[in-house]
Amino acid sequence: MRLRPACPTTPRAWTVELRPHPGGLALVCWQCPHGSGQITAASARAAALAHLARHARGNLLSPHLRICQCRERGCHWHPRHRGCAGPIRLLLAREHGGRLWRLADACSACAAATAQAAVVPDTVLTHPPLHPTTARRRRRHPKGPGEQTRVREILSYLAAALPPGTSAAARLLALQCALRMNTKMHIRLPNGVLRSLRLNAVQGPWRELEHVRWLRITPATAANEVVAELLDAALLGQAPARSDRMRAADWALRASSASTARAIGPLPQLASAYLAAHADPQDGSGLSELDQMARACGVPLTELPTLLDQLVATGLLRSWQACPDSGDLHWTLAYGW
Repeated sequence: MRLRPACPTTPRAWTVELRPHPGGLALVCWQCPHGSGQITAASARAAALAHLARHARGNLLSPHLRICQCRERGCHWHPRHRGCAGPIRLLLAREHGGRLWRLADACSACAAATAQAAVVPDTVLTHPPLHPTTARRRRRHPKGPGEQTRVREILSYLAAALPPGTSAAARLLALQCALRMNTKMHIRLPNGVLRSLRLNAVQGPWRELEHVRWLRITPATAANEVVAELLDAALLGQAPARSDRMRAADWALRASSASTARAIGPLPQLASAYLAAHADPQDGSGLSELDQMARACGVPLTELPTLLDQLVATGLLRSWQACPDSGDLHWTLAYGW
């Protein structure tokens, strides 16, 4: 008889719900016995993600002990598919228009089948976010994953943290802001960076991110920059060293600012950054999943082939191929990064 592996003592699945409350919202955690906490609408998303991150950091397990929590609950978090398969990932999902957030271990197959969800890289949870005063006192040398990996992780995080309808221009801007913020979550974005993204004269992306309460624009002290405060507290855990993030921001800027991509708009720019971040730096070949790229770029899955064909036609992409059965996407970049 084949024995079933023992389940972890503490199931690695946590859910928070944002409920209406007089004067604001109440953050209700299904796992915490201490009731709910009152929060403002502006900080609701950041508070929910930070609460889930604290649960995950407090319940770290070795990879071989982690199991698919979706399977344990009958896989009712997503449409039916062929069954659990692949490595266990930490999956962040949102439901009911952002009123419910869930962080749980899920196999790769279940993660790919879950709508409005993104994989949270394990490196995000290896170090708790530093308090700003602690970060100022501690002098440290840059360390951690390389620029390409860091950009890949932030794109995956933003796929879940931003609303599905967020435009490509706003996502490009959010990527640069998340990588360039300081320890107080303030960002000063020079006009030179915005010109590279062709966003220097466009206020729409800033207003869009402000409307979804991801950032707040503040008065600038100089005419050649835009100043804002990020409101997503979970970003403090995305990258421990600012010098690492700044190098990753420059890498993302080069990957998304090819002259051809800039000429045809923000969506090809964002798609170029995604493909470069998920490609082998040696030969330019890449492998991902169609629905993951669609979520990261904020486009319907049915429009992705047209976008990829456009990148091939303009010389940004050498070739691409999709497997309809597995949903895998293979591609080769026209040139390396």
